[in-house]
Amino acid sequence: MNAPAEFARAVCPHDCPDTCAMRVTVKDGRAVKVSGDPDHPPTQGVLCTKVSRYAERTHHKERLQTPLIRVGPKCSNRFEPISWDAALRIAAARLEPIARRAPEAILPYSYAGTMGLVQGESIAARFFNVLGASRLDRTICAAAGAAGLRYTYGAGIGMHVEFFEESELILIWGANPIASSLHFWTRAQEAKRRGAKLIAIDPYRSLTAEKCHQHVALRPGTDAALALGMMHVLIRENLLDHEYIADHTFGFDELAARAAQYPPSRAAAICGIEEQTVVDLARAFGSTKKAAIRLNYGMQRVRGGGNAVRAVACLPSLTGAWRERSGGLLLSSSGWAPVDNAALERPDLLPGWPNKLPRSINMNAIGDALLHPGDAAFGPKIEALIVYNSNPVAVAPDSAKVAAGFAREDLFTIVLEHFQTDTADYADLIFPATTQLEHLDVHKSYGHTHLMANLPAIAPVGESRTNTDFFRGLSRAMNLTEPSLFETDEQIASKAFRWDDPTLKGRGWEALKASRWLELDLPDAPLAHGGFRTPSGKCEFYSERLKREGLDPLPDYLPPYESAEAAPELAARYPLAMISPPARNFLNSSFVNIESLRATEQEPHLDIHPADADARGIADGAQVRIFNDRGSMQARARVTDRAREGVVVGLSIWWKKLSPDGCNANQVTSQALTDLGGSATFYDCLVEVESMH
Repeated sequence: MNAPAEFARAVCPHDCPDTCAMRVTVKDGRAVKVSGDPDHPPTQGVLCTKVSRYAERTHHKERLQTPLIRVGPKCSNRFEPISWDAALRIAAARLEPIARRAPEAILPYSYAGTMGLVQGESIAARFFNVLGASRLDRTICAAAGAAGLRYTYGAGIGMHVEFFEESELILIWGANPIASSLHFWTRAQEAKRRGAKLIAIDPYRSLTAEKCHQHVALRPGTDAALALGMMHVLIRENLLDHEYIADHTFGFDELAARAAQYPPSRAAAICGIEEQTVVDLARAFGSTKKAAIRLNYGMQRVRGGGNAVRAVACLPSLTGAWRERSGGLLLSSSGWAPVDNAALERPDLLPGWPNKLPRSINMNAIGDALLHPGDAAFGPKIEALIVYNSNPVAVAPDSAKVAAGFAREDLFTIVLEHFQTDTADYADLIFPATTQLEHLDVHKSYGHTHLMANLPAIAPVGESRTNTDFFRGLSRAMNLTEPSLFETDEQIASKAFRWDDPTLKGRGWEALKASRWLELDLPDAPLAHGGFRTPSGKCEFYSERLKREGLDPLPDYLPPYESAEAAPELAARYPLAMISPPARNFLNSSFVNIESLRATEQEPHLDIHPADADARGIADGAQVRIFNDRGSMQARARVTDRAREGVVVGLSIWWKKLSPDGCNANQVTSQALTDLGGSATFYDCLVEVESMH
């Protein structure tokens, strides 16, 4: 007789601001259904289409269930099963001599395959710190925006997502929350039902923009100019909260002088929109007390991304929108969480800490880094790579270089994975990793203010092991003795937060584990009376820290690297700006191999404006080639005015092996970095498109 179904609670681990609570139905040791937990206030019982298929992902027929060793040439896809003990011995034997001779020749590569603080960078970070390996600058997604907030607000802090329901005006800026933040979108829809006006600011008429009252289709990379043009109008027409500016901001006079350089006519010309649009947008924002901005990371993936976030982030402090709990801005709430990174990652284990540290390699430049022969300036050639929580062959920019680097026969590569991804194809050893339903973890959120605990709902599938167990095992195989390398997941979780922080009101790990989530104790309008995390305690329009670093202390507009303004000769050859936002049914490169989701997306598409299509003889449904000097990819053309003229949109990120030509959008993206934060410039990309028929 079959056992009755049981129910477990879990946390969605993926790179999304919603950090949902999941209810897992378990029968006969298998997860048979995953749904949203109705008891968790931010989740409200609803999951996105992707994560509602998490049971399908966990028990997928192609799930890796045993370690594998490469037995043919690189890229031959010839692997054989091997035991954990044997695989760890081989890994140790390859890594130990490198660690003795040139530890910086070992590099980790990881990002947000899980957002968990235990299975992310805990024992993994400690392991690489003990070795003295090269450090990875983990900046591929959000670092420009994070830096912009850090220099302006002092941290990733903002308004509470639930109070968007009460807003009277919501600017959805560089965001498509229908695809990427469903629970914010439900609250925006409630505000709309109550009479709020929703305005989307986006080069692309996304699913979200189609459902807003107004869509401002600016050119990619021009958001700072729009924000500065709005400031010009706010100041000129005195739509300001002078008391809030005097009490809670720093550098208004300097900011006003900068905004004076951006009259609406200039801002509109830069953005490719009507001058009146800039004026009307500023007037609406400045005359609405309960005005809120939901900013997202798409708009910061260009050269001037950090400055753009700084410019937009100044707006609520000019108008005093922070006084209302339904006013202000939300890009990230993660800065409210009292994460104890030093306890998790133990940077004090680094040789030379804190004065002389191993080199740092920017993850966006992994292609160039793997192909570098090594010299006095760069340091030793990279000889060994351990990849976990990431799929760089699919997601890193300038993909041809990335693949060439991974294809080096002399590069020893270990990959921890659930599936045989594009990156796993290049591995020497593959270790099967657990999914969120099979391990313990703790989470903060960057879209709400709950801390959350995830306990295993099922036993590990096959021989899969946690990331932490892999690094514990590798540490033993290498005869490392640092005690913190062998802490249990429970011990790590108990150190993840600064439990004495006042926002936790004396609650600790046991309380979090028992209740599964704890809401941070914050005011409804947390910045109504200032309290920014900057050195001055104010919203810093003018940043002394930036000035000391030799950078512009005020936000400004920086034209994209690849634009007619900055590179006219390049723009003459490649006149179309390409952006590659996430497809609705994928999350970065996760879920691409889930058949039910891939069937909905069907194949890679490129949205192109009718005028651009006509000029190139491209018919709707034609197979097209998108190319520039870095490479090319193929996609099916959709001729539509959802893409503004001069812009093409390739929804991403396909696994290369599952796309028609073995390529994805990152064949054409660049390794160039943003102004602040060293982040990726995925949407700063000029291409040409031609029909293949």
